[in-house]
Amino acid sequence: MQGEIQQIIILGGGAAGWLTAGILAAQHQLNPAIRITLVESPDVKILGVGEGTWPTMRDTLRKMGVSETAFIRECDASFKQGTQFQSWVNGDDKDCYFHPFSLPQGHFDGLPTRYWPMLADKLSFAEAVSTQPLLCQQFRAPKQPQTPEFAGVVNYGYHLDAVKFADFLRRHCTEKLGVHHHYAHVTGVTVDEQEHITALQTLGEPIIGDLFIDCSGFQAQLIHQHYHIPFHDLRHVLFNDSAMVWQQTHDTENSSLASATISTAQAAGWIWDIALPTRRGLGYVYASEHLSDEQAAAGLQDYIRKHFAGSDPESITPRKISFNPGYRTKFWHRNCIAIGTSAGFIEPLEASALVLIELSASYLSQQLPRTREQMNIVAKRFNEVFQYRWQRITEFLKLHYVASQRRDHDYWLAHQMPDSIPEALRENLLLWQHNTPSRFDFPHAEEVFPAASYQYILYGMGVHANTPVPNQTMQRSLAEQYLKQTLELGQKQLQYLPSNRELLAHIHHHATDPQRLQGIT
Repeated sequence: MQGEIQQIIILGGGAAGWLTAGILAAQHQLNPAIRITLVESPDVKILGVGEGTWPTMRDTLRKMGVSETAFIRECDASFKQGTQFQSWVNGDDKDCYFHPFSLPQGHFDGLPTRYWPMLADKLSFAEAVSTQPLLCQQFRAPKQPQTPEFAGVVNYGYHLDAVKFADFLRRHCTEKLGVHHHYAHVTGVTVDEQEHITALQTLGEPIIGDLFIDCSGFQAQLIHQHYHIPFHDLRHVLFNDSAMVWQQTHDTENSSLASATISTAQAAGWIWDIALPTRRGLGYVYASEHLSDEQAAAGLQDYIRKHFAGSDPESITPRKISFNPGYRTKFWHRNCIAIGTSAGFIEPLEASALVLIELSASYLSQQLPRTREQMNIVAKRFNEVFQYRWQRITEFLKLHYVASQRRDHDYWLAHQMPDSIPEALRENLLLWQHNTPSRFDFPHAEEVFPAASYQYILYGMGVHANTPVPNQTMQRSLAEQYLKQTLELGQKQLQYLPSNRELLAHIHHHATDPQRLQGIT
């Protein structure tokens, strides 16, 4: 067939390249006409900061044929049940709320947002409608030792070591899924008369292909350096463009492992705290317009001094990462697709980076065109879908800043300026003064952040609809009934769920079939 797509070339390794390779190879490995090759420079280093995933990663790894046991053991992974937000409401050290991975009890009946206001004086929204805040406060795991791989008593994702994860995926993709791997310095591209890429130029032989996936990170060698696809800059909406990062060892070998990513608001940004079995990954995310590098480093040192007994913060030298928040105006151009940070990056709040890689690679895998004629149609739809997804992510992250009551720094005041708030978010906030976020506000079947996520953030910040409740006596009774169910279930789960540390110790010290530990299911 003329113009048939058979040779798929992925430029760049890391999580983006190897996840994309694995997702594609797992679905198309039985098609002998499809050959997947990943090309990466031997000199490019992975950033290596702690990473958080969504629960979607469980299904992604399962479909790739990965053993969860092997993944956890080899990637220094731990379990994540959501995000814990500290000091985001008003800057008080005691203010805290959760965005758990579980849906609110009674969510599909629209009940939580009706009954919770009657209970607001007792518990936060997340604590009233989900058991996961309680489990996180007690450092509990989301499953028992006998629970099957990738299954859970409650919904969960992972924290992981990004460097080890990329290496784990590389070995699995090349040894089990038939992905071809080349180390090479790419010096340029060859194109045909229609400006489609036909080969990557290297210091050796050219690497010929039909479809090229740009996973080259911030360099964006194909989508930016070659095709010059414009960048949609978001610094006027989400101001953060820098991060000071550090990896801190635990106070003791058996230190408790947090079950959530901890996000603590600061003067002009926030600090992530991700607990892995052997260390904690920390990073102060900030806006260089509002905070100097020296101030950010000092803020990270203060956090370490407060949270790590016996540490010497003055001796650390955090590493700075700079980024331009935004995304491409097109992600698929000609026969080139940008996935990962080559497509865009906003900030690590709510861990959207890895899930966008999963979503992009899955879309491509399921809609993989056979010919260039088909490719033009798929490319158009891909661009429409992911423009929408990036816009929604931008709005959701901005909500965290707009809903905050903090006014202690110009940084927080600037986030309240109307011209920094996307129009769609402004409209929704107006509606949500008298209506709760619902499925009607998010019409797509596969929303990146559904209505429940907006509810957790808004109500966690103390913002809820001023809606009259009919028949308050009946609603009060219903509210008490649901609260009782949630609290009883939470106490039961506390009794039989081990701590994160205990479950991970079991996984590390009680290996199952050795073949499974090599990534074979």
